[in-house]
Amino acid sequence: MQGSSRQRAHADLLLKVTPPRAPGHLVPRADLQSGHPRLRDVPVLLVQAPGGFGKTSLLAQWRREQLALGGAVAWVSAAPGDDLATFVQALALAVRVGAHRPAFGHVLLEGRPPAGLEGVTLWLAEVAQGAIPLLLCVDEADRLAEPARDALAYLLHNLPPNLRCAIAARSDARLDVKDLVASGQCVVLGAPQLRFGLEQTLQLVRARLGAAFDGDEAARLHDMTEGWPLGVQLALGLAQGRLPAALPHRALTGAQLRTRFVTALLGKLEPQDLDFLTRISIVETLHPGLCTALVEDAGAPARLERLAAETPVFVAAEQGAWLRMHSLVRDALRQRVESLPQAQREALHARASRWLLDEGLLAAAALHAFCAGQHELAATLAERSLYDATMEQGRGAGLEWVWRLPREELDRRPRLQLALAWTLALSDRHAEASARVHQLLQRHPDAALRRECDMILVGAALCADEPDRVVALLADGAEAPEAESPRLAQIAANGAALGALLQGQPALARLRHQQGERFAAVSAQHVQRWGHLIAGWSYLWEGQVQPAAALLQGALAATEEDLGRRSPFATLLAALLAAAVWEQDQPAQAEALLANRLDVLEETGIPECVLCGFRTLARAACAAGAEHRALDLLGALEAVGTDRTLPRLRVASLAEQVWLHARSGRADTCRALCARIGALLAEPGMPDGPLWQRGTRMLQSLAEGYAALAAQDWRGALQPLERADEAARALQQGRVHIEVLGLRALALERSGHQAEALLREALDLAAALGLRRVFGDAHPQLAQRFARFDASPSAAAAPAPSASPPVGQARPASKTAPASGLTAKEREVLQLAAGNLTNKEIGLAMQVGEETIKWHMKNLFAKLDAGTRKQVVQRARLLGLMQAD
Repeated sequence: MQGSSRQRAHADLLLKVTPPRAPGHLVPRADLQSGHPRLRDVPVLLVQAPGGFGKTSLLAQWRREQLALGGAVAWVSAAPGDDLATFVQALALAVRVGAHRPAFGHVLLEGRPPAGLEGVTLWLAEVAQGAIPLLLCVDEADRLAEPARDALAYLLHNLPPNLRCAIAARSDARLDVKDLVASGQCVVLGAPQLRFGLEQTLQLVRARLGAAFDGDEAARLHDMTEGWPLGVQLALGLAQGRLPAALPHRALTGAQLRTRFVTALLGKLEPQDLDFLTRISIVETLHPGLCTALVEDAGAPARLERLAAETPVFVAAEQGAWLRMHSLVRDALRQRVESLPQAQREALHARASRWLLDEGLLAAAALHAFCAGQHELAATLAERSLYDATMEQGRGAGLEWVWRLPREELDRRPRLQLALAWTLALSDRHAEASARVHQLLQRHPDAALRRECDMILVGAALCADEPDRVVALLADGAEAPEAESPRLAQIAANGAALGALLQGQPALARLRHQQGERFAAVSAQHVQRWGHLIAGWSYLWEGQVQPAAALLQGALAATEEDLGRRSPFATLLAALLAAAVWEQDQPAQAEALLANRLDVLEETGIPECVLCGFRTLARAACAAGAEHRALDLLGALEAVGTDRTLPRLRVASLAEQVWLHARSGRADTCRALCARIGALLAEPGMPDGPLWQRGTRMLQSLAEGYAALAAQDWRGALQPLERADEAARALQQGRVHIEVLGLRALALERSGHQAEALLREALDLAAALGLRRVFGDAHPQLAQRFARFDASPSAAAAPAPSASPPVGQARPASKTAPASGLTAKEREVLQLAAGNLTNKEIGLAMQVGEETIKWHMKNLFAKLDAGTRKQVVQRARLLGLMQAD
C-alpha cells in the first residue's frame, strides 16, 4: 500500500517536472541566448515580468540550447501553494527525469527525506557529486509557498559549480537575490529586455502569416502593442482566425483588434482599480506623488505599485519611480475621462498642473493648465518652457495645443513664437515659417533674434528644397558670437556644414560639423542631432556607406529612445540609414528601418530623406520581384512632390521609373517618361538656381542614358551618361559617379570599344566605398558583365556586386537558422557546403574569391568544433542551425 501511494505521489509530481511544449513559432532571441556573453558565465538567471512577456518561452529556449550542447535540464513548474516538501521532491524527480538518472534522489523520493532546508542541502550535494552540467529551470516561482520560496533562495546562494539556475516569476516575487546581483552572480531580465524589438515582431509575423506578410502592417502591429509579446500573439491569433486566405489592409491593426487588445490588457480589473487608472490616464508619465495629487488618496502609491506588478498596463519604466502607461490603454481610458463632467476634468488637469509646476516640469504643467481652462497661465508657462523643449526635442514637443491660444497671447511672447517658427520651418508647413519670422522681427527688432530667424529661414529653405536659397541665406547672415550664444553658434555651424554639403563639398561639411561639436556640452540636444544627421548625410552623399551607417545607427538609436520610433526626426535618420544599409546589401534591415514610417516621412521629411526612403523601398520591391509595388511607391513619391510643391521629387520619381523599365528593355515607356521629365522642367516657375538645376539635370541625364540603354542604343547612351557623370563629379556624389562609370563601360563594350580599365576602376571604387549593390541595381547586363570579369586578387576578395534576381523571381530562402551565432555569409557558405559543392564552386555561386570561401570555412570549423566539412554540416543540423533536407 505504501509503495502504491508513493507511485501516485510520483505521478502527480511528474506533471510538475514535465517541460511545456515549446511554442510552434518561438522567436529566437540572439541577445537573450544563454550563451550570450552577458549571460554565459552567470550562475543565476532571473526572469521577472508581468504576464504575457514570454517568461516560459524564454526558459524553453534556454532548455533547448542546453540540450543542443549536450547538457542536462531539470524542469520544475511551480503550482499555487507548493510547500517545501513538495518542492524538494519535485527537484529530485526533475533531475531524475531530465538527466536520465533513475537512481538520483532515492532518499528524497523513496526514503525518509530530512525536514526543512536539509532536504535542499542533500539535493545540492547529490547534484555536485553527479558532476554533470545541469540547468535547473523553475517556472512560475512566484506561486511557491513562502517556505518553498525561502528554500529556492537558499539553493541559489549555494550552487555547486556544475549547476546553473533559470528562474521565471512575476514582478512581485521576492526571492532575496540582491546580493547575488550586486556580486555579478545573478542577472535579472525584466519587461524592457523581454519586450519584442521590431525585428522580432517582423520575424514572428512573417513566420505566422507567410505570403500574407506585410512589413508596414507588422510594424504598425509592433507600435500598437509596444512589443508586448502576448499582445502580438493575440493580434496575430485574431487575424489568422478571420483571414485564412489573405490579409487585407490594416487587418492587424483595425478597430476590432484594438478593442480586443485593450480588453486583454485591462482584463478583469476591479471597478476601483479601473476608476483609478482612468483618472491618472490624463498625464503622459506617472509618479506616485502625482497619482496621489490626482486622486487625492494617500493609498495611491501602493495601488500604483500593485497594478504595475500584476498587470502589463504599465509597459515602460522611466528614470526612478516614473512609469508610463501603455498608449492604447491610455487612449481607451481617456475616452472614459471625456465622459466625466467638465468640472471634474478641469479639476483633474488643474491638480496635475500644480503638482508638475511644483516639480519644475513647466512644459507638462503648461499643457494641463490649458486643459484646465487657465489660458494665461498656460501661455506664461509655455513661454518659459516650450522654446527649450523644442530645442531639445524638435517638432513633436507637444506644441499642438499652443495654436489654440488666443492670438494676443502669442503676439506678445517672442520666445513662444520662436518655438512655433522652428516647428513650422522644419515641416511641410515651411512657407508659414517665413511669414511668422517677418512678423516677429517687425515687433521685436533685435540683432541676436535676427540671427536666429535667419537660421529658421535656412531650415525652411531646406525643407522647400531650395539649395541655392540656403546657400544665399548663409552667405548673407553673420555667425552668432560664441560668447553671446553657444547654442546659436552650433546652429550656425550646422548651417555652415549644410551649405558646404549642398555645394558639393562633403568633407568640408564634416569639418564644419566637427567645429560646431565644441559647443555640444552647452548646446541643445536637438541641435546636436541635426549635426549628426548632416554628417551622416555627407558620408552617404559621397558614397561612403560604411561610415554613414555607423554614424547614423548610433544617432538613430539615441533618438528613438528619447523621442520614439515614429518621431519625425527618427524617421529622417532612418531614411538615410536605410539607404546606407541597402547599398551594403542588407535588404531586410533597410525595409525594417522604413516599416510604418512612410506616412511620417511624407509629411515632415526634408526632401533628400523622402527621396532616400521611397527609392530604397522601391528598389527593394524590385529586387524581390514585386514590380507593381515598386511602381506604386514611385507613384507615391511623385504625388508627395506634387502635394508639397517639390518638383525635384517628381523628376526623381520619373527618373527612377525610367531605371525600372530600362532593366526590362521597355524602350518606348522609357522615352515617354523622359519626355515627361523634359516637359516638367520646362514648366514656368521652376527654380533656376545653379545648384538646383545641376542636381535635377543630373537626374534627367541619367534617365536619358537609361532610356538609350533600354533601346540598346549603346552609342546614344554615352553622351547623356557623360553629362550625368560630369554633374556627379562636380557635386562629389560618389555613388552616382561609380554607377555611371559602370554604365559607360557597358555601353562602350557593346558598341565595340575596349572598357576593361573602366570596369576595373568602377569595381575598385565600389569595393573601397563598400557599395555592394551599385552594379546589380544599375542594370542586369552590367551585373552579368562583372560576374564574368577576371578581377585582380584584391578585387576577388572585395565585396562582389550583388545582382538582383530578374523581375518576378524572388531570392531563394535560406534554410539556415536566423539566430545561430553565424554571420549571414557563413550561413550561406554552410548551406552551399551541405550541397557538396567545392570551395571554388561556392565562390562562383557567391561571386567571391576562393580564398574568401576558405576563410569562411575556417571560421565554421572553429565555431562548430568540427574537423571535416561533413562534420560541419552534421553539427549544424544537430544544433538546429540549419534544417534537414
